[in-house]
Amino acid sequence: MRTIAVAGTFDTKGQEFLYVKKLVEELGLQPYMIHTGVFEPAFEPEVTNAEIASAAGYDINEIVAKKDRAMATEALSKGMQNLIPKLYQQGKFDGIISFGGSGGTSLVTPAMRELPIGVPKVMVSTMASGNVSQYVGTSDIIMMPSIVDVAGLNKISKTIFKNAVLAIAGMVEMAGKLKEDTKETKPLVAATMFGVTTPCVDQAKAYLEERGYEVLVFHATGTGGKTMESLINEGFFEGVLDLTTTEWCDEIVGGVLAAGPYRCEAAVKNKVPQVVSVGACDMVNFGPIDTVPEQFAERNLYKHNPTVTLMRTTEAENAEIGKRLSEKWNQAETDMVLLLPAKGVSMIDAAGQPFDGPAERDSLFGALKQGITNKNVTILELDNHINDKEFAETAAQKLIDLMKK
Repeated sequence: MRTIAVAGTFDTKGQEFLYVKKLVEELGLQPYMIHTGVFEPAFEPEVTNAEIASAAGYDINEIVAKKDRAMATEALSKGMQNLIPKLYQQGKFDGIISFGGSGGTSLVTPAMRELPIGVPKVMVSTMASGNVSQYVGTSDIIMMPSIVDVAGLNKISKTIFKNAVLAIAGMVEMAGKLKEDTKETKPLVAATMFGVTTPCVDQAKAYLEERGYEVLVFHATGTGGKTMESLINEGFFEGVLDLTTTEWCDEIVGGVLAAGPYRCEAAVKNKVPQVVSVGACDMVNFGPIDTVPEQFAERNLYKHNPTVTLMRTTEAENAEIGKRLSEKWNQAETDMVLLLPAKGVSMIDAAGQPFDGPAERDSLFGALKQGITNKNVTILELDNHINDKEFAETAAQKLIDLMKK
């Protein structure tokens, strides 16, 4: 029998979770109840809060005694993170669902993120109609708005609960109904792209695919870079074509599409062959032009579209970007290649275009050439624009060479 893990605070929302348990059973599935609350549950679960707290090195009685909600949430959330992947590996459940407000969502989603991609994960939450990036991260959690608070059973909440249970039941129960993909699997390559480096990546992708590789392209919008790094860490890729490292501009200068301080680490750490470049490192991203911070009002701004404004990076900023990238790539323990496009790093960093900046490119390239001291990193400066076919195909072939090696 297929099993659905139901996680939640059975002390404060016992009635609601008993209703969910009943729905799972009516569908002919096995509920696996996990109590994430601080106090005694309204019914006996399969996994107690004491077990969850213990998984994080805490005693549940001490948590109760302290009466510190924030501390309790942190401890139980950490315990869930440690325990849930182990329970899944032991075959205790096939999918997981939870219901809650901001606290309940914060308790369970970190554990959901620890499960492999493809394991059904549904979070019914009062937070689901807003920015859910802090809950979903780079995982495949399905966030479903609860419409009303998860507090009591009523006409609306019952409807939402039923739909949520039907959704995860379908994912768990119907998966076996679909035919397995019997096509020959091809080696996977990750590539990073931005609108202004699309021609480059499209050409490199076609070159690789003609030679038997499958290319997954990630949009370098912060989330895209984080997702790629996560999948590299999970071992999905034979090679990485990280030609668009623009997220570092936003990380350093303060734009809206930063991928965080760990960008460009996964391939190095996992010794995955990679070819890298500095695509779109001429720009920092902001929202509509009236949202650009006041201190940047006199900078070279470009209205990419009504919702995106680009700002040209300065020589000083390019020097810092080059320094930070050098620090990441200097950690490489295996061969990698850095390609520098002498005639421009994006569509609008080219002769006659609004961000054309030979001095800025010199600052970026100079910082990289000076900063990279690791002999495993080969630096090649090509007399091309990044979107030239020759540049794209050189990058693709260099990656093939590294993967074969």
